[in-house]
Amino acid sequence: MEPLVDTVIEDARWEAAGLPAIAERAAAAVLRDLGMGAEGYQISLMGCDDARIAELNRGFRGKPGATNVLSWPAELLADGTPGLPPARPQPGAREDPWVLGDIAIAFDTCAREAAERGKPLADHATHLIVHATLHLLGYDHVSEADAELMEGAEVRILSTLGVADPYA
Repeated sequence: MEPLVDTVIEDARWEAAGLPAIAERAAAAVLRDLGMGAEGYQISLMGCDDARIAELNRGFRGKPGATNVLSWPAELLADGTPGLPPARPQPGAREDPWVLGDIAIAFDTCAREAAERGKPLADHATHLIVHATLHLLGYDHVSEADAELMEGAEVRILSTLGVADPYA
C-alpha cells in the first residue's frame, strides 16, 4: 500500500525528527476521524526551513516572513456555510488516489514554537499537520463558527494520538 503522505525532506533536521512517520500518523488520524479511511488519498508534504517557507509565504500569500505551516488544497471543498463541515471527497483508486493537496512545514518555526510552549517537537508537528490536513479537506478558521468546528476537530483528533489540547 502506498503511503498516504508523500514526504519530501528539504531540511535534514526533519528526517532526524521523524517527520515522515509523524505526518503519516497525523494525516491518517484526520481521515479516520472523518470516517474516510486513508486508502485512496494522497498528500504531498515538504519538510523545509524558515527561509524556504518564507519564500512560499511571500509568493503564495503575499506575506513577508516565515510561518509554521502552509497548505494548498487540490480542490476547494467548503460550501461556504459557516459552522458546517465541508463535503468529504470520495477516495480514488489505489493506483490513482485522490490528491488532497500539498503541505509545507518549517523546522525552525515549529521547533521554536514547541520550545516556547514547553511541548515536544513531535507533538507540535503533529498538531500542525492535523491542522493543515483539515485545511486540505476544506476546514478553515475564518469565521467564529468555522474556527470552533475546526479547533474542535483538531482537539478530538489529537486526543486519539495522545497529544494534549493545543488550545487549553
